[in-house]
Amino acid sequence: MIRIAVLVSGGGTNLQALLDAQTKGGLGSGSIVLVVADREGTYAIERAQNAHISTCVVQRVKGNPALFEARLEKVLREAMIDLIIFAGFLSLLSEDFVGKFPQRILNIHPSLLPSFSGKGYYGLKVHQAALERGVLISGATVHFVNSVPDGGPIVAQQAVAVHPGDTPATLQRRIMEEAEWVLLPRSTREVCQTMEQS
Repeated sequence: MIRIAVLVSGGGTNLQALLDAQTKGGLGSGSIVLVVADREGTYAIERAQNAHISTCVVQRVKGNPALFEARLEKVLREAMIDLIIFAGFLSLLSEDFVGKFPQRILNIHPSLLPSFSGKGYYGLKVHQAALERGVLISGATVHFVNSVPDGGPIVAQQAVAVHPGDTPATLQRRIMEEAEWVLLPRSTREVCQTMEQS
């Protein structure tokens, strides 16, 4: 079994897609055993608790990212986590932290990387930028996390059409429904399968 921790910062819609997949056996040898939020009061934590998954909050420490990362690493090590998934996790982690989990951290980004990526591109900002640029196709990308924001090796991508009259909110919703909620569980299953074989 590949022990998975999902890191979250908000409502947890991608977490819910993973939990639903797990219920149906869709994560293969992967099992979500822990959900960690970087702030209090996230609905994602409630989703995890409703699914009887262990949860904790490791709050960011203003002016001391090293302390936040040390606390986060301790929680992950104590839970014997094999694979970490960022599902709407907005905290940027240092190269040192990421280097401790090489090819063991997955992220989902709401664009076709390398477009509309990097520092400052998250949530509706990604979709606003895509619409301002006039793209006809957008989508989602699952990638491994490295020291470059949204710069790690790509695992999978799913394209989604941009419709005339789309707003950032309507495009975001379509990309979640048609790409993110399908792509993240499938990629997680495939990465877990690869991990088991190595």
